[in-house]
Amino acid sequence: MKDKIILITGSTDGIGKQTALNLSEMGAHLIIHGRNHSRVKQTVEDIFAKTGNKKLDYFVADLSSLDEVRDLSKEIHARYKKLDVLINNAGVYMKNRELSYNGYEMTFAVNHLAHFLLTDLLLDLIKKSNYKRVINVASMAHASEINFDNLQHEKFYEGYSAYALSKLCNILFTYELAERLLESNITVNCLHPGVIRTKLLHAGWGFGGSGLQEGSKTLVYLATSQEVLYTTGKYFANSFQSNSSKISYNREKRKILWELSEKMVGKKSSYS
Repeated sequence: MKDKIILITGSTDGIGKQTALNLSEMGAHLIIHGRNHSRVKQTVEDIFAKTGNKKLDYFVADLSSLDEVRDLSKEIHARYKKLDVLINNAGVYMKNRELSYNGYEMTFAVNHLAHFLLTDLLLDLIKKSNYKRVINVASMAHASEINFDNLQHEKFYEGYSAYALSKLCNILFTYELAERLLESNITVNCLHPGVIRTKLLHAGWGFGGSGLQEGSKTLVYLATSQEVLYTTGKYFANSFQSNSSKISYNREKRKILWELSEKMVGKKSSYS
């Protein structure tokens, strides 16, 4: 993985930080992302202290703002000519309904819309790589149904339902993007990292789980393994292909979500 340029959103703690640490140990050039400047700087210092890898960079952006997502893309473009791996890891679990800067339900805005837009904005850099991998962190806790008339949970809000819906959207987005990018040789896969001891797990479920090293395994596998060099549009758990919920394979639902997402972020995708 020497000199592979890898961006991990939400990499100042939890699974994202552990994944960054592991990949840094393998010699990758890591781009750390977070929304708090001091925490992002501290993360870079922590990783350098543990790995000795000086190929560490960082950007600060609040993914609940689509304007900041656009600014993040501009800043990355100004500094990099290619991107080998994009890991869309950042996520929130909101116990109470809150709205993003753009007026969308916060869980949906951060977990899905921000990554939908960021990925599209960075695809030109990924295309310039010979490696070309997009990895979306989903969850086995993804929903088994989707109500397009209540995507923003205006009618009824429950934290788990909002989170589960956002994770289903991650999978629907993965499958649809993979199909649209077949001729580009960019691979797009998603995963369930496991039930891992993170702030998000505590906020949503309040119980233990496995350690961060276990949580990073499938992410590192998808970012580095030659076994998945040509694998795209798949869902992984424990570093093996697995099956997501039945509805996630529904092409009509995928296309509806894609078109709605385009309207919400105010940008027609380059691969529509």
